[in-house]
Amino acid sequence: MHNITYDVRIYKTEVYKGKSVTTYTARWKVGPQVWRESFRVKAQVDSFQAELRAAARKGEAFDLTTGRPVSWGRAKKDMSWYAFCLAYIDIKWKGISAKHRANTAWALVTVTPAMLATERGKPKDQHIRTALRRWAFNTKNRPACPPNAAEVLRWVENNTKPMSVLNDPAAVRELLDAAATRLDGKPAAPSSVQRNRAILHHACEYAVEIDVLPNNPIKTTKWKARSKSSAEVDRRSVVNHTQARRLLEAVRRQRPSGERLMAFFAVIYYAALRPEEAVNLRVENVTLPALVWDDEAQKWQEPADDWGELRFNTASPEVGTDWTDDGANREQRQLKGRAEGAWRRVPTPPPLTRILRAHLRDIGPGPGGRLFWGIRGGELASITYRRAWDAARQAALSDVDYASPLARRVYDLRHACVSTWLNGGVPPTDIAKWAGHSVEVLLRVYAKCIQGQDEAAKRRIEQALRE
Repeated sequence: MHNITYDVRIYKTEVYKGKSVTTYTARWKVGPQVWRESFRVKAQVDSFQAELRAAARKGEAFDLTTGRPVSWGRAKKDMSWYAFCLAYIDIKWKGISAKHRANTAWALVTVTPAMLATERGKPKDQHIRTALRRWAFNTKNRPACPPNAAEVLRWVENNTKPMSVLNDPAAVRELLDAAATRLDGKPAAPSSVQRNRAILHHACEYAVEIDVLPNNPIKTTKWKARSKSSAEVDRRSVVNHTQARRLLEAVRRQRPSGERLMAFFAVIYYAALRPEEAVNLRVENVTLPALVWDDEAQKWQEPADDWGELRFNTASPEVGTDWTDDGANREQRQLKGRAEGAWRRVPTPPPLTRILRAHLRDIGPGPGGRLFWGIRGGELASITYRRAWDAARQAALSDVDYASPLARRVYDLRHACVSTWLNGGVPPTDIAKWAGHSVEVLLRVYAKCIQGQDEAAKRRIEQALRE
C-alpha cells in the first residue's frame, strides 16, 4: 500500500482561550502533512492523543489520506459510550433473563465514570447512577423517564468519551479497574469482578460486530484484578447438624410467621435447594410416603422408611419489577444451568419428610398451591425470610458465632447440606444430580468442606496393596 507511513510525530496540545469558550487542538504529523483536531473538553483531546500515541508505539501504519491509524479505518463509525450502551442494552433485552438485565445495567453503570470526559457541570454521582440504572439502561422504563432524570442523562450523553478511546490500552485498564471497584473505593468481590468483566467482554464483542471497534480490547488488554476469585465454599460458613437444628428451632419460635418459615429453611438445609427454587415449590412438587395404621396403638404412624421426594422444574429469583416483562417482583424461569422444562429430583430424608408433613397439615398450601407463602397470602419475599434468618442466628448462636461467617446467608444452608452429603460418603454423581450442577463444579466448590475422607482413602489404598 503506497498511502501509508510509519513516520508519525505527535505535538503538544494547543490551547486557545476565547471570551466564552476554550478550545483544545491536537496536532500531529503523518509523513509530510500536519493534521489538527479540535475539542471543547480537555479530557477528550487527551484521550484522542493517547490513542494516537498508543497506535504509534505499537508500530501501526498511519493512513496518509486521513492522518489516522489504518486500524481505525476498520471501524467504520464511532459513537459515544452512552449511545453505545443504549444500543447494547436494547439489542440484548429480549433475549436475556431479568436477572441478567439487572446485572448488565449495573455493570455498565459501574464503569461509566471511567468514560466521562469532564467533571464540569457534573451532577451528583448518586443521581447519575440512579438515572442510568433506572431509566437509561432499562429498555422498558426509558420511555417514562421523568424530567429530572432526563436532565441528568442529557449531561451524560453530552459528556461521555467516544468508543474509539478503547483502542488505547490505558483507557481499557481504567475501565476494568472501575469494574473491579466498589462505590466506596474498595475492591469488589471476586464474583462481581468476574461478572462485570464478562459483561464488558460481551459488550465489546457487540461493538466489533457493529464496526464501532476493530477488535475486542477486553480480550487483548493485559489486566489482573486486585483480588483473586475463588469458587470454593468457606468452611467457616457451614453449620453442623446440631447448629442447624438449633437454628431451625429458633425460626419456629418466631411470631407470627416462624411456623411457616421453618419448613422453608428446612427444605434448603435438608434438600440443598436454592432459595429461589424453594420459594417456588408447589404442593404437586412434593411426594411424601403415606402414614401407616398401627393396630396396636390404634393410630396413624410414620412409616419406618420415611423418605419422600421433591420434583420440580422452575425457579423464581427475585429481581424487582423494573426488570421483568410482566412487572412481577419475581421471574419465573427454568432451573439454573438446565434447559427449559428440565426436571430435578431430590430425596427428602425422614427429618425433612416429617417437617413437610407437619407443614402441610398445620399451615396448608397457599394461593396457587404454593408450599411457602407470606402471612398475608402473597409470595414469600426475600426480605421476610432474610430478616427471620438473621433473628434466628441472633437467638441461637453465641455473639462470637453471630459475628462470624457461620450461616450468615440463607444460601449457606444449601452449602451445609451438600457438605453433609459429601462427608457422608454419598457418590458425587448423585450429589451433583440432586444439587443441580456438574460433578466438576461440585468437587471444585466443596473441596475444602470434605472432612475425614483422607484417612478412609488411605485405608482403602492399604487394603488394595496388601499381599
